[in-house]
Amino acid sequence: MSTNNSIQPVSPASELLSNTTCQLEEDLSISFSIIFMTVGILSNSLAIAILMKAYQRFRQKYKSSFLLLASALVITDFFGHLINGTIAVFVYASDKDWIYFDKSNILCSIFGICMVFSGLCPLFLGSLMAIERCIGVTKPIFHSTKITTKHVKMMLSGVCFFAVFVALLPILGHRDYKIQASRTWCFYKTDQIKDWEDRFYLLLFAFLGLLALGVSFVCNAITGISLLKVKFRSQQHRQGRSHHFEMVIQLLGIMCVSCICWSPFLVTMASIGMNIQDFKDSCERTLFTLRMATWNQILDPWVYILLRKAVLRNLYVCTRRCCGVHVISLHVWELSSIKNSLKVAAISDLPVTEKVTQQTST
Repeated sequence: MSTNNSIQPVSPASELLSNTTCQLEEDLSISFSIIFMTVGILSNSLAIAILMKAYQRFRQKYKSSFLLLASALVITDFFGHLINGTIAVFVYASDKDWIYFDKSNILCSIFGICMVFSGLCPLFLGSLMAIERCIGVTKPIFHSTKITTKHVKMMLSGVCFFAVFVALLPILGHRDYKIQASRTWCFYKTDQIKDWEDRFYLLLFAFLGLLALGVSFVCNAITGISLLKVKFRSQQHRQGRSHHFEMVIQLLGIMCVSCICWSPFLVTMASIGMNIQDFKDSCERTLFTLRMATWNQILDPWVYILLRKAVLRNLYVCTRRCCGVHVISLHVWELSSIKNSLKVAAISDLPVTEKVTQQTST
């Protein structure tokens, strides 16, 4: 931080600087931050292209709702990574001299709002996707008749507005986001907390994040158990159920990535809010958990890129060939999800005797 011996008016940014300093063994360079941001933007762009293309092709309601929510999640990750990454690179390039380039604290407020929104909104969307799939599998008639694309868009808008409201709470309460000890990011006040309102913001953020992860876990568990029960009870229309299994595998991937990346940071914020641990003693650990959380925005899109049926089919074939096992009946794997759906629709329109003949021939 640059210093000046001359007497100058105290800027708002100087009052928001943390009184503690976070001594890091290895500081991130600007080049690493740029590479980190570029990888995240490219990954999310690829996932957005894949999801939007799939959303335009699929006309099944149960699939389009999931793809709509998944596209919204990846788009949120994209803009969160773009905005937060750009500000972080600018801070590093400016030698973290907040008093010089952010005298009015506008940039820090924008940074803090984006940090909270880009953290909570993907977690909310992940839980909403899990709820939507749980209803689609356990209550298919209710899902097909009551949950329309319009309803999904309304729920999507509600989740986004709620995340924005939580991010704006400090501003509405005439509180400012605070520059953290590492001078590289802005968030709620985390050191020398003496006001109940500052603790409330931290505890609210941690509670909502952990609640979203908990809802996702419960709904995905119910969905997985229901699909396994149906699989063991009957083997009819296994092609139609493969769509559900594909979506559930992707949901499990999202949930695992979110839990691994976000749980340490959420628990740390809850511990600071409840005064279980002092921020001065956990500054480096907090910064490490924050970097883990930012990896969620890079790993989320790869869940959709890698855990698609076509990719899993190719991995299955390659694995069997590498193990020296002869691949049998490759025609069982459909060429695409669209052909798969068309086949199920065609079988459902045939008489019962012809259905049996079709299924035994495959």
